[in-house]
Amino acid sequence: MADAGVWFEQVSKRFHRGEVHDSLRDLVPALARRIMGRKRSAEELQEGDFWAVRNVSFQVMPGETLGIIGGNGAGKSTVLKMLTQILRPTLGWAKVEGRIGALIEVSAGFHPDLTGRENVFLQGSIRGMPSAMLRQQFDSIVEFSGISDFIDTPVKRYSSGMNARLGFAIAAHLNPEVLIIDEVLAVGDFGFQSKAFNRIQELATSGIPVVIVSHQMDRIATLCSCAILLEQGAVAYMGKPADAIARYTSGFNQTRTEDHKGPIRIDSIRPHSDLPVESGTDLTLTITGSVLGTECDADRHSVLFQVRSSQTGTVPFASSTARLGVPLPADGEFRLELRLQMNLTPGVYALETGVYDERTSAIIARGPTASVQVGAGASFAGQVQLNPRILLAVPALP
Repeated sequence: MADAGVWFEQVSKRFHRGEVHDSLRDLVPALARRIMGRKRSAEELQEGDFWAVRNVSFQVMPGETLGIIGGNGAGKSTVLKMLTQILRPTLGWAKVEGRIGALIEVSAGFHPDLTGRENVFLQGSIRGMPSAMLRQQFDSIVEFSGISDFIDTPVKRYSSGMNARLGFAIAAHLNPEVLIIDEVLAVGDFGFQSKAFNRIQELATSGIPVVIVSHQMDRIATLCSCAILLEQGAVAYMGKPADAIARYTSGFNQTRTEDHKGPIRIDSIRPHSDLPVESGTDLTLTITGSVLGTECDADRHSVLFQVRSSQTGTVPFASSTARLGVPLPADGEFRLELRLQMNLTPGVYALETGVYDERTSAIIARGPTASVQVGAGASFAGQVQLNPRILLAVPALP
């Protein structure tokens, strides 16, 4: 469909905490105020109201994939519910052109007393798949799910993983014109997760508009052409996925250290390449800043840099100028050229800076953060890339 797309224009959604009226005593005065008083404007909040989404705008056209990230309660699922018309905006408007394939709560709606086979046809019909297409796709759906031995068993006998497998397999074979995904990239066991991700990647690169919500930052970095970071319902950042992820994983800490009155001010950290870095290869970065004269103790204060996994939040590596034996100037500006061998598993990592007190082992001021995506290098398993080299020694012939 040539005109398929997603439009979200200055959308806000208001909710109310708790019960609106839980007794006749509350209801009568409320009705009286409604009859006698002025009408509340759409912008107005009454006691107990809050904005779950506030003034959010974006559009996604064919060939584009938008990632939406943020903490719990940031408004991500509310945005998707308005896109799929489960909710109506309080302000603004949302529009989706084209047949929607929604991978949201993929196993929801299964009838427990029906078999897997019967649920495939029931769910497919509910999702708008013609009967002829369902019959044509049935074998592929069952094969993809990996539960062919149990397809004629009532789904109430299925494990949660089997339910998720079958639900995803149905949803992933709808051939949509617009794809909307809500946190289903971790469905099933490890093997099925890989298969599911490959299928989503295939759909996302097929030229249709795609919107993805996920807490798996490496998936957002791999799949998306643009990303939105939501904070308390509002857009905190929109732009490159790597930059949005860096802001998210660093706790939105993009301030300069001068705001913290530290003895050292860190102005920037900049990778020399925006491309994914192959696991096991070198990454070069530039860190700039200033030493604030007498406030800095050369034997005590240093520039810290650390690598944090965007997926787990752990810090696999940290060091500082003092630990590497690099003295900072006594006063004034400095420029550090840092080279790291990224012996890490593929994923997205935040490159964080800070001012470090070597005596107390404490970060006394936070600096800016960058982000880097580590791509696959030589195939390996485990937590660290050790760059193996192996030779085959052929015995000499007698």
